Amino acid sequence: MNETTDGMPLTGRRIGVPESRQLDLFADMLERRGAEVLRCPLVDIRDTPETGLVEQWLEDVIDNGLDDMIWLTGEGLRRLRGFCERVGDDRMARFTERLAQARNISRGPKPVRELRALQLRNDVPASQPTTDGVIEALTDIDLAGNRVGVQLYGTDPNDKLMAFLAGKQAIALPVAPYIYADEAEEPQVMDFIDRIVGGELDAVAFTSSPQVKRLFKVARNAGRTEALTEAMQSLCVAAVGPLVAERLEEKDIPVRIMPESSYFMKPLVRALVSHFNTAAA
Repeated sequence: MNETTDGMPLTGRRIGVPESRQLDLFADMLERRGAEVLRCPLVDIRDTPETGLVEQWLEDVIDNGLDDMIWLTGEGLRRLRGFCERVGDDRMARFTERLAQARNISRGPKPVRELRALQLRNDVPASQPTTDGVIEALTDIDLAGNRVGVQLYGTDPNDKLMAFLAGKQAIALPVAPYIYADEAEEPQVMDFIDRIVGGELDAVAFTSSPQVKRLFKVARNAGRTEALTEAMQSLCVAAVGPLVAERLEEKDIPVRIMPESSYFMKPLVRALVSHFNTAAA
């Protein structure tokens, strides 16, 4: 590899970046630091086709309010905003008013950022950005009889969180405003796997759990799971946060790079720079 410079610390490094809604931003940050970025279309995020269920949920919240609202992802709040704004009139204002009256509980920093964009407070942060972190944060709070909105992570019903709320005698009101559409171009995914197995990359940086799921699904269908696992075990694998790291470790993939506390793309880029600067020293 080429020797790095202060201005281009990732010069000569080839980094695989699975697709995400912020792919261009992330790839640009890496390329501006000298990296050669290999992009792979793994996951797309779309509004749920069950639009009627989301509309019913929004109308119920607007009409009857909430005592508590659990946000598992920033994407969920963005999608609900989109549902409101497409209807027009004053729906978004009425929805925001109801959220302002509720106690907002956020799993991690991304929903907090989306709440701030609406000038809404985050009342109860999760102790860690996971379902267990949300449960721990709510353990000592009386939820009996409370109407608790739960914005789900994709279509995952999150049985663990639902069981916890049932045990607290809360009235859980889940909503799933988006889905992960993972039917991306399979030949490109296979090419990405081939490059990993062939040792062509210095690192792969994952920014969401569905990316991990999709990559291994394609590998399994092609009979390449063992080869992919072995290659990634010796590769520098980066994760944007603990939830993604957990999914990788479930696949026996050690995570070598993860931001220490702020689980966003800029800290992930800084962690990659720091890792390769140390390696080059």
